Amino acid sequence: MNEDKKIAGFSKLSKTEKIHWLAQNFLYNNPIQVAKEFATFWHDNIEEQKLFDGFSENTITNFYLPFGIAPNFKINNKMYAIPMVTEESSVVAAASNAAKFWLDRGGFTSTVLNTIKIGQVHFNYKGSTEKLKSYFPELKEALILGSKDITANMEKRGGGIVDIELLDMTSKLENYFQLRCSFQTCDSMGANFINSVLERFGQLLIELISSNDLFTYQEKEVKVIMCILSNYTPDCVVRSMVSCPVKDLGVVDGMPAEEFAEKFVQAVKIAIIDPYRATTHNKGIMNGIDSVIIATGNDFRAVESCAHTYASRSGSYSSLTDASIENGIFKFWIEIPLALGTVGGLTALHPLAKKSMELLGTPNASELMMITATVGLAQNFGAVKALTTSGIQQGHMKMHLSNIMMSLQATEEELSKAKEYFKDKVISFNAAREFLVSIRNRAYSH
Repeated sequence: MNEDKKIAGFSKLSKTEKIHWLAQNFLYNNPIQVAKEFATFWHDNIEEQKLFDGFSENTITNFYLPFGIAPNFKINNKMYAIPMVTEESSVVAAASNAAKFWLDRGGFTSTVLNTIKIGQVHFNYKGSTEKLKSYFPELKEALILGSKDITANMEKRGGGIVDIELLDMTSKLENYFQLRCSFQTCDSMGANFINSVLERFGQLLIELISSNDLFTYQEKEVKVIMCILSNYTPDCVVRSMVSCPVKDLGVVDGMPAEEFAEKFVQAVKIAIIDPYRATTHNKGIMNGIDSVIIATGNDFRAVESCAHTYASRSGSYSSLTDASIENGIFKFWIEIPLALGTVGGLTALHPLAKKSMELLGTPNASELMMITATVGLAQNFGAVKALTTSGIQQGHMKMHLSNIMMSLQATEEELSKAKEYFKDKVISFNAAREFLVSIRNRAYSH
């Protein structure tokens, strides 16, 4: 192992010193030049740059992503222009096109089914299971009472502890029990609140059992393994839907309404039964959902992990959306868990996250859940619509053409010529490069 590049106290170095060390040990370049390159992405406002640096550790610069807008979303009869942060071509365009398509057909309807979040206290107990179960009602009451100082403010807002269950998991792991706790956190994501309550529960669990005469000396030994929220929130769920008479779908990319509706429903059903298709199908949904979550300063990793677990709840990985044709009515819907917050965290700190919330009309958590799920549904509609009609590459690669040409350092004029040339042709990196070479050669020859 080469330890020449090992460093102690990296986090204590200034930003300039960190960059200097990286330049010498990993970039092998002039430290001053490297510092200039990284500084290009620093914020002009010193105070805002300090704010960004505080979001993470060992920061040396900022990494920018495009902040786009998807207009024409009509959700529950209210119009939205939705902020989306993503680097993937065609995501914002697909969402916008789907929003416009459904705007003339009644728009989207969305409903929050529940907003319960989950936390767990994992512990080992070697004593009598029957004693523990018989004591649990008293224990539950004591846990709730013993955490009142933490839950008081949340309770004033209408939230707090909803329930505590004792789960006997010893059939799966020796001596393993769990307190599964349900919470209502109102408009906050609630991670810090939930974890603080759970850690209090862990302390109280040990104290209450060790001081109770119901248990023998040996049974009083409770070992708390960990106290932590779960990002799987199957009871924090929202449903969004579109529907209209099949005939009102009209001709879709040259395809008659009836044929389109049947192919569309069949494509969704394939994603329901086939995990290989479902994975790509759901990835497209998350393209839209993640974009809104990032734009609003929420935790897209937590939402991703939860969504995929939820997609596997039947025992096989499946589609998050479904579709049907009944009595001449086309319906397409999504049901997905989204544990989101609109107060606290990055949502309240990041200037663009705050602007995103303003753009959305300062929604509460339930409203943001409905908006976000709807974007996921729109994204999926756009993808399945393309797949069952013109094919995914036609639209995607046209959007991707700009990225290809930029990577080839094309001018605006060359990009314009490329867009015109490839209007009716297959786009690939090699084809774009050959086209660029050809027009440059023609220009030089003149």
